[in-house]
Amino acid sequence: MKKGCEIAGRVAILACLCAGATAHAQSSVTLYGAVDAALLYTNKTLGENGGNGGSQFSLVDSGLNSSRFGLRGTEDLGGGLHANFDLESGINVANGGLNDSNGNFFGRQAWISLAGRFGEVKAGVQYSPFLYAVDETDPRGFSDFGSGAITYVDNVYATGLFNSNAISYASPDIAGFTARAMLALGGVAGDFQAGRQYSFSLKYEHAEFAINAAMYDGNSGAAQPTPVPSDIEFLGRTLGVSYHFGPVTAKASFTNYKVAGSFNNNVIAGGLNYSVTPSVTLDGGVWWTSDRSQTSNNSILGAIGAQYFLSKATVVYAQAAVVHNNGKMDTGLAINGALFGADGTTVGANVGVRHFF
Repeated sequence: MKKGCEIAGRVAILACLCAGATAHAQSSVTLYGAVDAALLYTNKTLGENGGNGGSQFSLVDSGLNSSRFGLRGTEDLGGGLHANFDLESGINVANGGLNDSNGNFFGRQAWISLAGRFGEVKAGVQYSPFLYAVDETDPRGFSDFGSGAITYVDNVYATGLFNSNAISYASPDIAGFTARAMLALGGVAGDFQAGRQYSFSLKYEHAEFAINAAMYDGNSGAAQPTPVPSDIEFLGRTLGVSYHFGPVTAKASFTNYKVAGSFNNNVIAGGLNYSVTPSVTLDGGVWWTSDRSQTSNNSILGAIGAQYFLSKATVVYAQAAVVHNNGKMDTGLAINGALFGADGTTVGANVGVRHFF
């Protein structure tokens, strides 16, 4: 009898372990990230009253893409339904601090979602549909040096990049169309408009062609402002197209940033990305910015880049850019180390290495 009880107990334990293994197989958590560092040179820096503060040569974080790490997880709930989450922090490899986020520990992303055949509903800190649209039609992949990322952050800092208190919906693909919508709540009692942000986008893809349009409308005055400004009051509009032909992708876009009490900037951009070999990629683009309120305020930014993939995860790169600012325009060359530029012409370059994990 005792032996029978022992056997039954072992069977029960084995059944529990199998059940646990089955449950574990239905969910997963992944540690991921990127580490990116570069040497940056510019012949000018922004000094007092828009003047030249002198040349610079420095080690900077995120020369190509933002350094970051995160935890991403998913659980299969059955019937095609999944629970997902993402917690992502920006890091600075130059000094070990936080960088390229809103200044909080998980300032880049911190959200949970339910996804299924109906699409995905997400809640928490997340990217806006407007940002996705601007990013997808940037000819240089929204590089942290010489790309549309510079004109974006020059205008509105982190607003629209990292949206706190946000709820969003992303639709499934329906005959080539996909849509996104987001509402971020300011959290101010008695004032629903304070800090409120919303954004929409619509994208159509067919074969090698894609077109997308998006808008963003945000108010200042959030109840809990983030360390890096992410609730600047602005209206954003963008329309972009892309076309693939062989190893070449061509992209063009028009974006308007109407910032309260500041510029009302139109940005017209275009460029090419060329996959020379599986290991070598070349790209280039031009961004023309003009203030609709005062057209003498304008700038033109041009940049080229080359990437050589040592592996699927590690790439070495070199980039060069030139920007010319007129009037009060202060377009820079890089997110880190040269975000705002001096009057006249500034030339810069960087070389670096990036590793994904």
